[in-house]
Amino acid sequence: QVQLVESGGQLVQAGDSLRLSCAVSGRTFSTYVMGWFRQAPGKEHELVGTIPWTGGSTVYADSVKGRFTISRDNAKNTVYLQMNSLKPEDTAVYYCAARLVLLKDFHYWGQGTQVTVSS
Repeated sequence: QVQLVESGGQLVQAGDSLRLSCAVSGRTFSTYVMGWFRQAPGKEHELVGTIPWTGGSTVYADSVKGRFTISRDNAKNTVYLQMNSLKPEDTAVYYCAARLVLLKDFHYWGQGTQVTVSS
């Protein structure tokens, strides 16, 4: 079992930066891929990006490429989502998720953290 707890969401203004954190606990996760998703009101879940827990490279949605950066601190068991140049359309609940490397679907999810970007 893997437990994920997000933090860092808040109300910011357009153009601001914000960093979200995802604290990971539970079984060893060296074979996991971590992901950040978001869901805006009335919209479906959107993949923001992914990062393998060990090795590999990050992948980003086109909508956030160049503005968002996903990183991890293996010693702290934490995954981060650095968001720069925020736009009102980035307003959403942001979720951290995990899946085994060999699986397609993310099956561990955090509770989400609200990010609101005012214009």
